[in-house]
Amino acid sequence: MFIVGITGGIGSGKSAVTVQLESLGITVIDADIVAREVVEPGEDALQNISSHFGPTVITESGELNRAELRARVFDNPEERKWLENLLHPLIRERIVTQLNVSNSPYTVLVSPLLLETDQHSLTDHIVVVDLPRELQIQRTMSRDNNNKTQVEAIIDVQMQREDKLERADSVISNDKDLYTLKNKVNNLHHKLLTLAHQDQHNE
Repeated sequence: MFIVGITGGIGSGKSAVTVQLESLGITVIDADIVAREVVEPGEDALQNISSHFGPTVITESGELNRAELRARVFDNPEERKWLENLLHPLIRERIVTQLNVSNSPYTVLVSPLLLETDQHSLTDHIVVVDLPRELQIQRTMSRDNNNKTQVEAIIDVQMQREDKLERADSVISNDKDLYTLKNKVNNLHHKLLTLAHQDQHNE
């Protein structure tokens, strides 16, 4: 099985890339969705988070209060580490389960933390969706309705653009319009099909 990891900073256009790959028949596993699933009501992780941080991180309807939890760990490295140690193994385990049942020509794992966690070790080929910092800030501000200071703070805690590019096997530059991006994704798709075919042949 040939697994392609796709990552990029906030507002880089990862979703636009993966939506198109899905339309081409490729299975996409989204680590963000998996991360939400492991803390749904009834999951052990939610109970552990509630016991550790107290009832204020749970909403009245019994769901995780993400804004409250984010505020509690954002400036507290020890608490963030505790949370990561709890969640990252659970997320990885569920990702592996989903990868194992995929039967598309290659499978995509899209994750904003692909390179920051050990998720990258699950992949055979890493694609970074890239764009200049100023454009990244503009797009994120217009999408999320955040101010520039908020967006810059989020970007600054993510892995630096240069470090991501250094570890990429392929790069999609998303600094133009959607039409240009679609053409680039089509080209990437054909490249990945060839790599997946070669990988299968070498097994």
